[in-house]
Amino acid sequence: MTTAQQYNILIIGAGTAGIAMAARLRKHFPAGQIALIDPAEKHYYQPLWTLVGAGICPREESERNTVDLIPDGVEWLRDAVESFQPEQNTVTTKKGDTLGYKVLIVAPGIQINWGAIKGLKDTLGKNGVASNYDYNLVHKTWPMLQEVQSGNAIFTFPNTLIKCAGAPQKIMWLAEEAFRKAGKRDKINVIYAPAGAAIFGVPRYAKPLNKLVKERDIEGRYNRNLIEIRPDKKEAVFEILKDKIPTGDTETLSYSFLHVTPPQSAPDFVRNSTLADKDGWVDVDKHTLQHHKFPNIFSLGDASSLPCSKTGAAIRKQAHFLEENIVAFFANKPLTGHYDGYASCPLVTGYNSVILAEFGYDGKIMESFPFEQDRERFSMYALKRYALPPLYWHGMLKGRA
Repeated sequence: MTTAQQYNILIIGAGTAGIAMAARLRKHFPAGQIALIDPAEKHYYQPLWTLVGAGICPREESERNTVDLIPDGVEWLRDAVESFQPEQNTVTTKKGDTLGYKVLIVAPGIQINWGAIKGLKDTLGKNGVASNYDYNLVHKTWPMLQEVQSGNAIFTFPNTLIKCAGAPQKIMWLAEEAFRKAGKRDKINVIYAPAGAAIFGVPRYAKPLNKLVKERDIEGRYNRNLIEIRPDKKEAVFEILKDKIPTGDTETLSYSFLHVTPPQSAPDFVRNSTLADKDGWVDVDKHTLQHHKFPNIFSLGDASSLPCSKTGAAIRKQAHFLEENIVAFFANKPLTGHYDGYASCPLVTGYNSVILAEFGYDGKIMESFPFEQDRERFSMYALKRYALPPLYWHGMLKGRA
């Protein structure tokens, strides 16, 4: 084991949260005092993957080289964290280095657990089984949708927290419209099978979505958690839940097309650490983003315990308040940055329509536009397709938005 350089600020993860925080904090700290640790050579704007899966844009539009996004004056360590030693203010990397810090920001994102569903790994990306949750799979969704001529098209949502809780249904709405345009909708039964009991957790937006379910003849099979795929028979096995708890009963459905949203969790090195809460997430205050036990550790983004939707829009707000609090922490001042749980979810309901859901903790409505956002609008689709990607690349990741 070797001892590497000490840093004022060490950021774990060069995803949305990590790079946004590095860019924001670089304005306050000299070059060489901030380091980002992440082995990934590529960075992805994942909100675009729903549109890739629907044949709207190429997956390459979502990809950038990580090196091109690292802020000037921030050191990029191409390594991964193995373990934490918060009492010593150090982390150990997979290469065996020990990195010291004054402040640690834990933002490694979320872990996709493909192996949690029996039979899934062996059939992903073929035999009618698709998923928009991976860059190496998302481009296969649209060709599969075009091949479907009849039978059940099933869209799942697991019994775990996930990034972008609207994504499992977005691809369903787009697929349903594509089937109609191709003149084969009457031969295809579209099924939405989420683990939850409702189509969306905020009633204001659930109401218009439930109306669309009826209008577009979607079969809602709620309280269903996918646990097994039998590719030889083209069968999907679901456990039946009540209040998210398995009842012991199962249901088997045949499929012609199956879009799987995989189970997700905090990364293993977080879950197995002293930083984690009882559910495995980095245990931080929901307003200040400061760790409950270790005051010089902070977390934002998908790996944090923040009880909000895990979206890029949420991270954008979190980064603003965390910047304020870390500057205050170094100045030995009170942490006045107060995150209110804001999250945004552009619910894509068709090739030219979006319901823009904006809400905070406890489902508080926090809409930005001077019109009713609980309805389908082309303007909100244009926002998602054309305005948000450049805002992400040139604003959020630069610390400007």
